[in-house]
Amino acid sequence: MSEVKIRVLVAKPGLDGHDRGALVVAKALRDAGMEVIYTGLRQTPQQIVATAIQEDVDVVGLSSLSGAHMHLFPEVVRLLNEQGAGDILVVGGGVIPDDDIPGLKEAGVAEVFTPGASLTAMADYIKTKVQK
Repeated sequence: MSEVKIRVLVAKPGLDGHDRGALVVAKALRDAGMEVIYTGLRQTPQQIVATAIQEDVDVVGLSSLSGAHMHLFPEVVRLLNEQGAGDILVVGGGVIPDDDIPGLKEAGVAEVFTPGASLTAMADYIKTKVQK
């Protein structure tokens, strides 16, 4: 019997047009044995949540380089909760000032990975938090 893979949605909310980092993370998570779905650029929180629910993911990974993370990340968490999908783990990453991380965590983002974070640490964190 095959092991059920952790399903991760990697999403780029807002007007951020840079996805190289998100693509690197997506590949690393795939290489770590996870099933990864990538939304593409310029997704609204509503689109991200709809995709997360439709794809029955375990994790939503949000990437932002545009500085809109304090609005967009909490909005994704809020909408997931509103849609009855608050059990989906939400993690974030990108160029996020250290001072913003506590506020994101208070808003329901489980963990925030900033530039230089280990890809292995990201995968290990997800595996630890999502037990299949």
